[in-house]
Amino acid sequence: MEKAKVYFTKEITPKSLVRIYEALGRELHGKVAVKISTGEPGGRNFLQPQLIGPLVQKLEGTIVECNTAYEGRRNTSEAHWQTFKDHGFAAIAPCDLMDEDGELALPVRNGKQLKENYVGSHLERYDSMLVLSHFKGHAMGGFGGALKNVAIGIASAHGKGHIHCNGAPMTKFDDLFTADHDSFLESMADADSAVMDYLGTRNMLYVNVANRLSVDCDCDAHPHDPEMADLGIFASLDPVAIDQACVDAVYNSPDPGKAALIERMESRNGIHTIEAAVELGLGTREYELVTLD
Repeated sequence: MEKAKVYFTKEITPKSLVRIYEALGRELHGKVAVKISTGEPGGRNFLQPQLIGPLVQKLEGTIVECNTAYEGRRNTSEAHWQTFKDHGFAAIAPCDLMDEDGELALPVRNGKQLKENYVGSHLERYDSMLVLSHFKGHAMGGFGGALKNVAIGIASAHGKGHIHCNGAPMTKFDDLFTADHDSFLESMADADSAVMDYLGTRNMLYVNVANRLSVDCDCDAHPHDPEMADLGIFASLDPVAIDQACVDAVYNSPDPGKAALIERMESRNGIHTIEAAVELGLGTREYELVTLD
């Protein structure tokens, strides 16, 4: 497989977000979903509406999310809709809670752990998708970027538990933490594969914003403050290459504050999701970094 192109800019502004999307040179067609994390109330690191608004509006996109599998203020549709409003997303674009009316079972071809992946049923409404991810750490995945945003983010609440438990039923919340860890990372790659097969790889584009680099995910209501400076914005047609480029950028940063994020990624073996995605043919770890600055 030839090297993928990953575009990069240090500038994190609404204008640069539009510019890096345009650098990809591929238009999203039809009804466009923009997959973000709405962020757990109490958290403060999620991508802000004023940053992403101009790009979402340029695409005439619909901001999409699914309910969570854990207690909080996004685990019911009523509470999650309030979060759309409270966090400012409902003010910038149409929004859609994709599993509000149920789920859709997608087959997983040659999966390492899963045979099916359960996503929000409203995924059927969309022809293409911008996967707009906040790159940061994660308490279980090690880091969250494009691959996690597709796998866990598009899964229904039930589907999230299915991925975390490696295809076994989630009977109680503790099951999320007792399932085999590397198998969970492989299950995320399986889920990615199912969604990409369904939408078609040419109908998905990926942008990662590497700012507010906490060791904790936006799903955490009380995340640690970032210990390293912002890196910039990355964009690619390849979901593996973009996440690999973000991981590499953390390691290559001169900022000593990177130590906390590196420890989080390594202690959770986060790179294994990328490894599994490569084995499933979802992309390449080899990339050319094209700087727009």
